[in-house]
Amino acid sequence: MSNLLTSLASASSGLVAFERALNNAQNNVTNSGTPGYVRQSLVFAAQPFDGVVTAGGVRALELRSARDTFAEQGVWKQLELLGQAQTKAASLAAVEGALDISGQFGISGALTKLYQNFSSWSIDPNSSTARSNVLAAAEQVAVAFNQADAALNRTAQNSDRQLGDTISTINQIGSRLRDYNLERRKGGEPDAALEAKIYGALEELSELTDFSVLYQPDGTLSVLLGGQTPLVVGGNAYAISYQTYTPSSPAPTYANAPQLGRILNADGADITAQLTKGKLAGLLEVRNTVLPSLRGGPYQAGDLNRLAKTMADRINTLLTAGRISDGPPPVAGIALFSYDATNDTAAAFSLKVNPAMTTAQLAAIDAGPPYAANGTTLKLAALASPASAADKIDGLSYVQFYGNLAGRVGRDLLSARDVVDTQSQRLSQARALREQISGVSLDEEAVRMVEFQRAYQATTEVIRIIDELTQATLGMVR
Repeated sequence: MSNLLTSLASASSGLVAFERALNNAQNNVTNSGTPGYVRQSLVFAAQPFDGVVTAGGVRALELRSARDTFAEQGVWKQLELLGQAQTKAASLAAVEGALDISGQFGISGALTKLYQNFSSWSIDPNSSTARSNVLAAAEQVAVAFNQADAALNRTAQNSDRQLGDTISTINQIGSRLRDYNLERRKGGEPDAALEAKIYGALEELSELTDFSVLYQPDGTLSVLLGGQTPLVVGGNAYAISYQTYTPSSPAPTYANAPQLGRILNADGADITAQLTKGKLAGLLEVRNTVLPSLRGGPYQAGDLNRLAKTMADRINTLLTAGRISDGPPPVAGIALFSYDATNDTAAAFSLKVNPAMTTAQLAAIDAGPPYAANGTTLKLAALASPASAADKIDGLSYVQFYGNLAGRVGRDLLSARDVVDTQSQRLSQARALREQISGVSLDEEAVRMVEFQRAYQATTEVIRIIDELTQATLGMVR
């Protein structure tokens, strides 16, 4: 009789184990599409068998996660690089939109039209129509520089907004991870749903910035941004922030220049240099490197401003060296352009045609020697294809310099888009590898469900037979 009861207890333990296995397989199928979820397997252990006290069988132990940390980190790494490249490409596309690279419009087109009007003026230096056309073309050059500078400023402002939004999202993820840590500290059975939330949040974070994860003995995790700055430690989250600023060390070369952007930790320390990947790094690269090279920053005037200043100064020099009339007395020419001479980083923004200039005040005469009634106009027209170093910037004509400036942005954009294509493929490969290692296979789970269902049915049949034998034995005793 005791053997029958022992067998019944053993069969009951197996029944519970197979029921848990069936529930786990069903849970795997249900959550197969849940972000961050990986396959869970129930561990079985053989019951001891001595033929008297114990009758063998199986019992269920713990659920074991198929999650592979290295596979997860492989996905994070590719997401960091992809997020950085995608954001950089999008930001550079906005910069490129501010700079016409076709040569037909914008600054390049306006300069070309101005040169053409200088040439027409040189043919008939006394023509009021030619002079009016020169003034109109000069006005378009100034407007083109103003518009390009304004577009770059809008791009910088948009970058600031995106950086602020990205920081806010990072802090929100940090708060969620802190809450998940607090749940884990409560202990109890391993929670696959909670684990899925944790790794889903970490994957979301990896697209925004680079980080490292430290796993603690109590089941919680610590997240360090850039491998150094705490975002989450146990039950605490540490918010980061974004601000624009003017560096103090080394002292800025241009004190009134556009500011740079930086990331601060919870204590207010600058951690910008630590963050080298993800969307945050892509935004910072364009905000602090690309845009200052064009519109200026604390340590550089910006190529757009350099071009505006150099072009305006040279045209003004030629005109003021010429004569409006021979007199007597001779009347010297006046400057065509003006700009804020106190701030080299505002030349493109402030460039305008001298409001005091009239068509009659355009100096066409070059007193020489040799004297030429259209000498100044010829020198102005020669700016289109300059031979003199004084008519160039960095050894290039003004149109060529602008073409290189815009082309540089275009090349950087193409390079970023190539990286996006490459990283998209690498991310797909990393995710496929992770899925192969720890993902849920619906076919495999279907087989397991049939297997455990049959085992459950067989165990039920064993219990039925033991019950019949027990009843028969009791009947014999009576």
